[in-house]
Amino acid sequence: MNAGARPRLVVGISGASGFVYGVRLLELLRELEVEVHLVVSRSALLTMAAETAYKLADVQALAARVHRNDDVGAAIASGSFRTLGMVVAPCSMKTLAEIATGNTGSLLARAADVVLKERRRLVLLARETPLHAGHLRNMLAVTEMGAIVAPPVPAFYARPGSLEDMVDHTLGRVLDLFGLDAGTVRRWQGMPGRAHPPEAGRP
Repeated sequence: MNAGARPRLVVGISGASGFVYGVRLLELLRELEVEVHLVVSRSALLTMAAETAYKLADVQALAARVHRNDDVGAAIASGSFRTLGMVVAPCSMKTLAEIATGNTGSLLARAADVVLKERRRLVLLARETPLHAGHLRNMLAVTEMGAIVAPPVPAFYARPGSLEDMVDHTLGRVLDLFGLDAGTVRRWQGMPGRAHPPEAGRP
């Protein structure tokens, strides 16, 4: 990207449970003035309807540019289109499998493949439980390819007071991976009330 240009990130929302992760990520990136290129899978629309009261138009309005998942000729399908990388939030096991096997029939999978081949950062909020061996093999495969698998696991040391707190902490940690500070992470400062002993030989 050109010097002085806004940072640019691709966001994919796939059909796993947790549509709110994708929406909240878009909100945080807008606050950080990041240029977001969004692609939403068809299955994600079903999840949106089942889990939330969001309208697709409202979600799309949070992004700088929206791409159809069948538009494999979009800018984000090319490595020459420079970005910080991509986050898939949430990432379904179907999408994970497509990325792991190089199945790039959809724009979401193609954009993720581009990020990997260009050695940029790809973060997948893999959302499923329990996991069978195929899921785990795919997680290992994408990790070996350079992706980061970051399941949205609550950090209870942060003493979350609400579901929103848990979502914000998780997404703040995801954005940390891109050098972006959303201000939503309660960072660990050590156990309270425990003073560290002085180093040997020092008063």
